[in-house]
Amino acid sequence: MAEEPDSIVLRYLRQIDQKVDVMGERLSELTARVASVEVQVAGIRTDIVRLDHRLDTFDARLQRIEKRLDLIEA
Repeated sequence: MAEEPDSIVLRYLRQIDQKVDVMGERLSELTARVASVEVQVAGIRTDIVRLDHRLDTFDARLQRIEKRLDLIEA
């Protein structure tokens, strides 16, 4: 028997299936990229907290120096 031609519905379903596969791959890539950005943002936030702590330490040291030099009231 000769093969029967595919119906138009089957052709469209195959095209949709291919497009869904491509979209799934792209979604996986985007998910990986977003995860990478999240890691980088978390690192930046950690750096900011560390800098805030250092600034607080410098401020405390500066206040002690100013008190010793009688630049401010004790």
